[in-house]
Amino acid sequence: MINRWLPLLVLLCAIPSGAAAQKPFTLQQVMSAPFPEHLTVSRTGQRAAWVFDQEGRRNIWLAEGPEFAARQLTSYSEDDGQEIEDLIFTADGSAIIYVRGGEKNQAGQAPNPTSNPAGAEQAVWAVNCSGGEPRRIDAGNSPDVSASGVVAYAKDGQIWIAPLDGKEKPLQIVARGHNGDPHWSPDGKHLAFVSSRADHGFIGVYDAAAKTVRFLAPSVDRDSSPEWSPDSKRIAFVRRPAEQRDAPEGLFIAPDVAQPWAWVADAAGGGAKEIWKSTAALEASFPYMANGTGGGILHWVTGNRLLFASEQDGWQHLYALSADGGAPLLLTPGNCEVENWSLAPDLATVLFNSNCEDVDRRHLWRVSAAGGTAERLTMGEGIEWDGKLLGDGKTFVFLASDARHPARPFVAALDAPAKSRQLAASSLPADFPAASLVVPQQIIYPSTDGLAIHAQLFLPPGIKPGEQRPAVIFMHGGSMRQMLLGWHYMYYYSNSYAMNQYLASRGYIVLSVNYRSGIGYGRAFREAPGRAGRGASEYQDIVGAGLYLRGRGDVDSRRIGLWGGSYGGYLTALGLARNSDLFAAGVDLHGVHDWPTDNWDGKNIPAELTKLAHDSSPVTSVDTWRSPVLFIHGDDDRNVTFLQTVDLVARLRKRGVAIEQLVFPDDVHDFLLHRDWMAAYSAAADFFDRRLKVIPAAAMPAPKN
Repeated sequence: MINRWLPLLVLLCAIPSGAAAQKPFTLQQVMSAPFPEHLTVSRTGQRAAWVFDQEGRRNIWLAEGPEFAARQLTSYSEDDGQEIEDLIFTADGSAIIYVRGGEKNQAGQAPNPTSNPAGAEQAVWAVNCSGGEPRRIDAGNSPDVSASGVVAYAKDGQIWIAPLDGKEKPLQIVARGHNGDPHWSPDGKHLAFVSSRADHGFIGVYDAAAKTVRFLAPSVDRDSSPEWSPDSKRIAFVRRPAEQRDAPEGLFIAPDVAQPWAWVADAAGGGAKEIWKSTAALEASFPYMANGTGGGILHWVTGNRLLFASEQDGWQHLYALSADGGAPLLLTPGNCEVENWSLAPDLATVLFNSNCEDVDRRHLWRVSAAGGTAERLTMGEGIEWDGKLLGDGKTFVFLASDARHPARPFVAALDAPAKSRQLAASSLPADFPAASLVVPQQIIYPSTDGLAIHAQLFLPPGIKPGEQRPAVIFMHGGSMRQMLLGWHYMYYYSNSYAMNQYLASRGYIVLSVNYRSGIGYGRAFREAPGRAGRGASEYQDIVGAGLYLRGRGDVDSRRIGLWGGSYGGYLTALGLARNSDLFAAGVDLHGVHDWPTDNWDGKNIPAELTKLAHDSSPVTSVDTWRSPVLFIHGDDDRNVTFLQTVDLVARLRKRGVAIEQLVFPDDVHDFLLHRDWMAAYSAAADFFDRRLKVIPAAAMPAPKN
């Protein structure tokens, strides 16, 4: 899409072909592009804002029509690890509310990756679109702003409200439970929130005038995700059924269960009803993929309808449903997946992205909330996501990338999407090595059990016929992720793509694998039997990748390495533990090494499932681990505890395995400091250069075919 459509990029994209154009570049250069995220738009007018992460310096940028000249609103100048997210315009579009800083860990500590003695905090801020210094509202997160300019937010498990002008002190809405997810009604008179109470949960409604709280249709079930109707009279929400206290719980260990979930309540307390009960089929239950990567669980649209996501046909799609109940209407048919979506200001049109007709990319579409055929807005070899219609209802903004150009913001007219323009075009460093990057090839290979697996192959420039090169397999984390044929839409995997390009530039053949349990290929693929702690069935796909590379004439079968983070770290460790005969070295970033331990443990898991989870973990195969490994981990990891690496290192030391380590004190799972990403990738490249590029003939016998 991008190279074909954008006049402003003709010169930028006029990239000479062939190895002669692919000059060497540094890791710093390929990691230097600013990453845009958290794109948001004003409810009226033509304003769009986003966050640019420029080598760790995170700032809010604004573009306003009709010219859409982008400018920086904030001036944070350090790589200090303080995230910016939850951007939202005020009702009149004159200011932006945002959150700076990360969430607290279980010890009540905000991320402080620089080990600043003064500490760090997560706080709600506001900045005027006309400029000026940002002003702190209060510590907290998850802000929403009312039509009259009152900001609601969560702080330490309670809901607080504060006037935007700062003339009054913040007021706590006192209620039992752990309260969060505040949502103002469109008329600004009431505030809905979620009150989680361990084994159940309520939807609370605060009356701003009467200063009272009531709960909607309280029950023993778990209620969440409140969404107001346009007239402020009703609230749609998710209700998941209660579970008995001895029900199995555990990530990737406990059995899947069906969970019907859609309800609507009268906001004034006049009653609630289930408007749609999903079947007992797992495909129809609560859409965890939409909750984690989509555009929200429920949305009110025009015509007294709700928009919701479901996988009832085996693929994540959008449906329209009468708020009074009835049969849902499929809006986005096809054997493909919708990933994220947003609504037009009039709530009549849905913008969404999907991999329909292009399985290993993403493109933008629009469809009427009342039904009809979806219209494709973007196409070609680009990747597009996060489309949002501006307040004028005629213009939309989105983020896009391709194989050689990382994510950038664009604007286009809805009736002429092919004439899109890049925003902040000058933000890309002049020495960014676009012309030196390779275009990955789509590869589909068989797993060891015959399942077709998609991957991207990065061939190093200048490889000669008959020459054999070392190879590296990359495995994403998640595992609900999918690597694409270009720069990724998530910060973590945009970095991973940069690293794969860097390794290819250094002479490695790189294979990036979309193993089973990832997204993009349907629910059956994502929820594959025996995955993770239930048997590690996805490991077959990694062995299949190794065999595929071993069968290529341009790969030295004695020099195949593994690298990945989180779930990819788990598969790296599993590969080295089980098949050091196939995988010669690995880089494991914050991987899971024993499913049943520490924060991965479950409750009420039968002994046989606990044993299966343990047997599905790298720690049970350390006796056959021979290949050298580099471990990289931040010790304030809130996703995979640092103990996972501590324990495995101790086990491998007893067995004489060659171990290297790189530890980042006080950094978290998705490294907050750009310099930590640079250090991690520099160490990984150096490790592979020493372990794979030069290998003594006797050190690794060639595997038998």
